[in-house]
Amino acid sequence: MSTDTPPSAPSASTAERYLAVQRSDEFAGLRRTLRGFVFPMTVAFFLWYALYVILCAYARDFMGTKLFDSNINVALVFGLLQFVSTFLIAWLYARFADRKIDPVADRIRAEMGEVSHEHGPRG
Repeated sequence: MSTDTPPSAPSASTAERYLAVQRSDEFAGLRRTLRGFVFPMTVAFFLWYALYVILCAYARDFMGTKLFDSNINVALVFGLLQFVSTFLIAWLYARFADRKIDPVADRIRAEMGEVSHEHGPRG
C-alpha cells in the first residue's frame, strides 16, 4: 500500500472561477474567433484533398498527363501540393493565432492570476 497522498482536487472557488471565465463574453469571442478560422480552413482542405482523391479515381487520364516532357505527371504535382497546402495552413494558423488568439488568451490567463500559478505553468 502506498503512503502517497492523492493530489487535492481544485477548490470550489477555483472551479467557479474557471466556469465564470468559460461563460464570459471574452472567452465566447475567443472561441468564435478560433472557429472562424479553423472550420473554414478544415472544410477547404478537406475539399481540396477530396478533389485529389476523386481525380485520381475517376480522371486517370488527366492525372496521368505528363508535364515538362518528364516522368512528372499531374497526380504527382497535386500530391506534392497537398504537402504545400498543409504547411501553408499551419503557417497561416500560427500567424492568425499570434495576432488574434494569443493576446486574448493571455489576457484571460492573466485575469485568472493565481489559479494558473496554483496548478503550475501551462505549456
